[in-house]
Amino acid sequence: MLADRYGNAVSTSSVAARDAYVEGCDLLFSGNAGPLLAFQRAIAADPDFALAHAAKARVLQLRGDPAAARAAMQEGSARPGKLTEREARTMAYFTLVTSGQSDAAIDACREHLRQWPRDAMVLMPCTSVFGLIGFSGRKGRERMQVDLLDWLAPHYGDDWWFNSQHAFALDEVGQRSAARWRIEKAMAQSPRNAHGAHIMAHVQYEDGEAEASRKYLRDWMPGYAPDGTLYCHLNWHIAQTELILGNAEAAFDIFDTAVVPGTSQSPPLNILSDGVAFLWRAELAGGRRDPERWAKMHAYAHQMFPNAGIAFADAHILLADAVCGDNTGFQARLDALDAREKEGKLASGPVVPALGRAFAAFAREDWNAAIDAIEPIFAEHERLGGSRAQRDIVEFTLLKAYVNAGREADVRRYLDHRREGAAFPPVAGLPRPH
Repeated sequence: MLADRYGNAVSTSSVAARDAYVEGCDLLFSGNAGPLLAFQRAIAADPDFALAHAAKARVLQLRGDPAAARAAMQEGSARPGKLTEREARTMAYFTLVTSGQSDAAIDACREHLRQWPRDAMVLMPCTSVFGLIGFSGRKGRERMQVDLLDWLAPHYGDDWWFNSQHAFALDEVGQRSAARWRIEKAMAQSPRNAHGAHIMAHVQYEDGEAEASRKYLRDWMPGYAPDGTLYCHLNWHIAQTELILGNAEAAFDIFDTAVVPGTSQSPPLNILSDGVAFLWRAELAGGRRDPERWAKMHAYAHQMFPNAGIAFADAHILLADAVCGDNTGFQARLDALDAREKEGKLASGPVVPALGRAFAAFAREDWNAAIDAIEPIFAEHERLGGSRAQRDIVEFTLLKAYVNAGREADVRRYLDHRREGAAFPPVAGLPRPH
């Protein structure tokens, strides 16, 4: 029987279908362009190859097309081919994933991996900061992800994809030496792994290596296609290093050519969060507000995410609403979030509504109200989702509010306790370290 790259048997007799499926998985795992086309080739070679349909569905979901993802899963599940027990459970699992049943999917993933620990396609949705665990809204979700990958590590050895994801999880909980060792090994094994390049940027960010990160990514980016999953986000990382290094003009050049809507084909969530976060962080660093750029991001946000439901997106949309003075849009989303929280249906709890109120207070220059909104949820902001580097938007907003309110003691207290190694916050008005 044919098998995938991890030794898992697949129910297809077509070598062409299996090879296209393996190619698609590697393109998906590496964040490179073309996984959807590869999975479509696998389906064309064997229309009854159920796992290829599931993989196609996952790509469509990551692209921000949930309806197409569900349709792909339904088509694959309706195929008459005989499946192994592993494949049948995989199909049931991806039905949960693509229908938004995240908690059930996390439980199903753990159960599946107890029997088939090297089923990387099943593990993949539970990895990274945008995965099922990363967006679960749970307290302690960073540690949960490390525990999962520590448990599985003996089964993967020196696999480049696993090393990349394990490195990311370790870096997010402050195990920086272990993270660097794994990501350096992964990139030596697979140099054109875009997810690996991304994770290397995070390791360098957490180690305060802005100059090294800028050089690494600028050297790596040539040849990476605009339709690559991480095209927008990798450029966002470069732009952040430019802000840290005080090069605002260079940062905005990158923003205008690779981050704003229409310049990449990255998932909508990346374009939204990276675009809004960049503009806000540029202001916190001392830059002037650009209403035209903000208006473009605000329009994109409401076009792509008209309804509340994804904590990480909602936080950035509330920020865009506050900056652009869209009181109607802001209040409608905040009301929806408040209602869900009261019903116990908001996975991230009070974090996003509190941030929304903080952004609104900041917009009206009520610095103490912004501080009062953020401080009670500050210790829980991992529930927002995203990486520590991305969630620095929360920390930097709080810092800037302290500065604007003249609360020097709070500024110094925060700086004294900021996580060790990370770059000095690019926030205007902070006392520079000696």
